Amino acid sequence: MTARATRAADLTDLDGACVDCFACPRLVAWREEVATVRRAAFRDQRYWGRPIPGFGVADPTIAILGLAPAAHGGNRTGRIFTGDRSGDVLFAALHRAGLANQPTSVARDDGLALRHTRIVAAVRCAPPDNKPTPAERDTCAPWLHRELELIAPTLRVVVALGAFAWAAWWPAARAVYGVAPPSPRPAFGHGAHWTGEKVPELLGCYHVSQQNTFTGRLTPAMLDEVFARAKQRAGVD
Repeated sequence: MTARATRAADLTDLDGACVDCFACPRLVAWREEVATVRRAAFRDQRYWGRPIPGFGVADPTIAILGLAPAAHGGNRTGRIFTGDRSGDVLFAALHRAGLANQPTSVARDDGLALRHTRIVAAVRCAPPDNKPTPAERDTCAPWLHRELELIAPTLRVVVALGAFAWAAWWPAARAVYGVAPPSPRPAFGHGAHWTGEKVPELLGCYHVSQQNTFTGRLTPAMLDEVFARAKQRAGVD
């Protein structure tokens, strides 16, 4: 699996190889079970039921690093943050920031396009209870690392959605940029900011999960502030 990721010559190659990955038995079993049983509201739909590639422009200045696809969101639609409440919040914010051409993301063919931005996930398959194991994170890491390598020439800022994505960044920075993580590693928090030499700046943002957005822990204004800051740091108008 590592060899398949590292051999990818471009994002198209990477995406094609990624969606055919069966490296993590627990994740494979779960994604396929969900795609077979399906939620009642989507019973008449054919689920994607495979790993989810990154989405956005091939030469981003901003990358949004998430945790993993949702069982009835990306695992159903085949696109990250698409068809679920988290995506509703995220893409509405990206649209307000001028980084998306529309505020909704419901299907792969809905016409959504990003500007200056690419969304990637630390784990490419939907995990049970939205909780991948450390071993699954590490097994999946080559896909993330190769994607970051391919977009490295233009990438200036990474927005980490949640503590899991924040933690996934440090081994990625070492693998892609040869930068050793600081010791101690900076703590995750909403609005956290880290800069290093020859590596994109890192911004922390609470995850756009319903647990955060429904309780008011993460508000639209808080998201707007993060993306305004990301644009400013990346030099995006």
